[in-house]
Amino acid sequence: MSDLPRRRLPRRLAQLYVGLVLYGVSMGLQLRATLGLDPWDAFHQGVSEHTPLSIGTVTVVVGVAALLLWLPLRQRPGLGTVSNVLVIGPVMDGTLWLIPEPEALAVRIPLLLFAIVLCGAATGLYISARFGPGPRDGLMTGLNRRTGWSIRLVRTGIELAVLATGFALGGSVGVGTVLFALVIGPLSQFFLRVFAIPAPAGTGSGIVARGGAESRVRDLI
Repeated sequence: MSDLPRRRLPRRLAQLYVGLVLYGVSMGLQLRATLGLDPWDAFHQGVSEHTPLSIGTVTVVVGVAALLLWLPLRQRPGLGTVSNVLVIGPVMDGTLWLIPEPEALAVRIPLLLFAIVLCGAATGLYISARFGPGPRDGLMTGLNRRTGWSIRLVRTGIELAVLATGFALGGSVGVGTVLFALVIGPLSQFFLRVFAIPAPAGTGSGIVARGGAESRVRDLI
């Protein structure tokens, strides 16, 4: 390993784990806002309503199940993949334990907006670290590679399917769900640029964080 990748390793590790912790916090805050969850969290909450498991535990279990779906997609897990499964759920539970549910709409709306922006920043942090996608992001990139469909089409299809299932199970779907679906893509793209770490020369790894339907995630490992 050259000196340059060694010098970048502390920053990459910091981005990975700060990003994952902030992601878990953002999930907990959006749940506390009670204005609608993102599609995956609506699904997690719906499953939690029908089982004795906490929503954080369901997040971990679903993450493991998503990893099993990587096998036919030939996705490669990395440190970021494993850490995603282990870190986000407990952090979300801790956030729900620490933060009470506000009653005033004047508090819940800013809380929702902050949670969505924080989620975009957390996504940019952890994916830019190039330690591997999370289980759910791996489904998106794996289907993109196997089918040739655009990232936008694959992501939208997955989110709609998960949202419909979560709604059927009783998950919280509301204005926050719609807002999240509309802005999380642009926010993530923006923060991917902000937190990007240049890949070592000649590796060909990195993230294409530009607009347009032709955008692709080339390599998240």
